[in-house]
Amino acid sequence: MTTAVEQPTGVGPLLREWRHRRRLSQLELAQQAGVSARHVSFVETGRAQPSRPLLLRLAEHLEIPERNRNTLLVAAGYAPVFEESAFDASRMTAIRAMVDRLFSAHEPFPALALDADENIVTMNGGARLLARELPEHLRKPPVNLMRLTLHPDGLAGMMVNSGQFRQHMLGRLHRQVIHSGRPALRRLYEEVSGYPGVEGEPENLDEVVTLLHVRALGTELRLFSTVTTFGASTDITVAELSLETFHPADEHTADVFRQAANRPA
Repeated sequence: MTTAVEQPTGVGPLLREWRHRRRLSQLELAQQAGVSARHVSFVETGRAQPSRPLLLRLAEHLEIPERNRNTLLVAAGYAPVFEESAFDASRMTAIRAMVDRLFSAHEPFPALALDADENIVTMNGGARLLARELPEHLRKPPVNLMRLTLHPDGLAGMMVNSGQFRQHMLGRLHRQVIHSGRPALRRLYEEVSGYPGVEGEPENLDEVVTLLHVRALGTELRLFSTVTTFGASTDITVAELSLETFHPADEHTADVFRQAANRPA
C-alpha cells in the first residue's frame, strides 16, 4: 500500500486492470458478459473497438464504480453517462430530504452520510454529540471519518477496544481501496495506517459484530454500525454516498444518548 501505482490509460489497459482487480480471467468475464473470450482479448489489446453497450455491460460485471465507468467510456471515445452533482445542488433536494428523514428518525443515536473518500457530508444530532468530544483540528472541513476514528487525538484515544476497532477500520478502508481503485483512498490509507496504534491481536474476537466501545459523554458507550448505500443511480454523488447509522449495543448506551439529547446545548 506504500508504493505509488501508475493508472493505466486507454480503454484496453483500463479494462484489463479492472479485470485483474476483480481476479477474473478473460474467459470468466466473457461468460458473464455473454461474449467470446477472444473478443475480450481483442478489446484489451486494442485489436477491437468495443461498442458503448458492450463497455457498459463489461463494466457492470466488473462492478466498476460509476465515476470510473465515465473514464472508461471517454477512453473509448464515447460521452460519459453519469453526472456529478454537488450535495447541495437543487437536483439533490429529494435525496437530501430522504437523508434528513432517515437521520431524524434515528435520533438520538448517531448517523453520518459519507462520500467515497470517507468525508462526512452531513450528520444528525446524535453524531454531533460525539463530535463535540473531539478536538477542533479534526473537525475542520472536510471532516474525515477515518481520521476522526484512527487519529490518536480522536476516537482512538477514547476507545476501550482500540486494537480491535483499529483493525476493523483499516480493513474496511483497505477493501475500499481495492474495490474502487481511488488514489485518494490509497493516500488516506497510507496516512491513517501510519498513526500510532495498538499492536498485536485484536481483543474480543468472540463478538458477533465489531463494537465501538468508547469513553464519551462521561461514561463508557457500546455501539455497532450499519452501512446503507443507494441502488442504481445516474448521478455519481448519489452512487458514492453511504449512510452509516450507529446503534446502541446495550440499554446503558441508549439511555445515555437519550439523556444527552434532552439536555440544553
